[in-house]
Amino acid sequence: MSHAQHEHGGVVLDFPLSRRGDVLPAECTWLREKQPVARVRTLTGDSAWLVSNYALAKQVLEDERFSLKDTANAGVPRQYALTIPPEVVNNMGNINSAGLRSAVMKSLNPKADGLQEWLRAAADELIDALLAEGPPADLRAGFADPFSAALHCKVIGVPFADWRRLMSGLDVAFMTSAETFEGSALNWYKDLGYMVEQLNAPEGRRSGLLGKLAALREDSESAHLTDEMLATVAVSLFGAGAVSTSAFLVLAVLALLQRPELIRYLRAHPERIGRAVDELLRWNLSIGDGLPRLAMEDIQLGEVLVRQGELVLVLVEGANFDPEIFADPEKLDLDRASNPHLSFGAGRHFCPASALGRAHAEIALTALVERLPGLRPAVPAEQLVWRTGFIKRLPERLPVAW
Repeated sequence: MSHAQHEHGGVVLDFPLSRRGDVLPAECTWLREKQPVARVRTLTGDSAWLVSNYALAKQVLEDERFSLKDTANAGVPRQYALTIPPEVVNNMGNINSAGLRSAVMKSLNPKADGLQEWLRAAADELIDALLAEGPPADLRAGFADPFSAALHCKVIGVPFADWRRLMSGLDVAFMTSAETFEGSALNWYKDLGYMVEQLNAPEGRRSGLLGKLAALREDSESAHLTDEMLATVAVSLFGAGAVSTSAFLVLAVLALLQRPELIRYLRAHPERIGRAVDELLRWNLSIGDGLPRLAMEDIQLGEVLVRQGELVLVLVEGANFDPEIFADPEKLDLDRASNPHLSFGAGRHFCPASALGRAHAEIALTALVERLPGLRPAVPAEQLVWRTGFIKRLPERLPVAW
């Protein structure tokens, strides 16, 4: 408990707990057993409640009196300074035109025409390039980032040739800081401007979500939607999706690299990849900061009365490693039968792209274990450099050999 400080006789932890994504934070078990609703101090110096067991985490995520959109209000306690305009925090909630919601959900459907075949071809092309260069290779730069960008460029309808500028924008967009910084607003408007341009590309070049959004402008029910509002949906989905799928993939591969027997298992049992991906989602520590909610009234949470206006943070890895729900939670069991993990959230803000994210991970991991059966770490785990001040736990590079 080195970074804890005593206040009013209780322990106040500084949050987030740890930036490493390969080791469960030491405080997790202690918190869950002794103080499942604990006082923490956030990056901004604000006070919040950290919820670390499964039952209470699910309660917070499913009770709409714990609000996501209100975490962006002026003057409320924060996890970190806002990096996107406040009105965008509740992006899916803002999509109140039925036509717009339907366009988004259709775009996020993994069963869309030929999408999975296209993704497998994209994965193979990236692996071909790795094989041509030979080991060691950085699996993040050479596979996870471009493969995540490929999916999102395809689904949103922007040229894959632009993937690097879009992904490097996310390095700034999702920084977490005690104060607002110039780069975050500049970055947001740069990407928004880019999506507005793409939205207005000649008709023959339109595809994906942007193609559907451009067509909506002709529809009387959606006529009130400006180009900026439509582009905001595209920027938000690209950002949240690409940063999540890439960080998940990097940490999933890292977990497998440290357990070569699991790579052999996946090669021998390709039909079990769905169950394996769910377990890797449970195991994954990529969510770096907890899921934020603001209490809209006084609400009893376990033994704590959370007051209206207080910030509550759901520690996803606390819930996902809760032995009350997951037998032998510290074991990465790719054949785990029941897996109600909270890695996609729960309740109203359950990730709308969860099926797409699963398909992306299944295709990526299947391609990697088939084509690089000898995949192994090329550097000791202690040498990985973990990013600081970022919404995801992420190693800057993941050097591998095969």
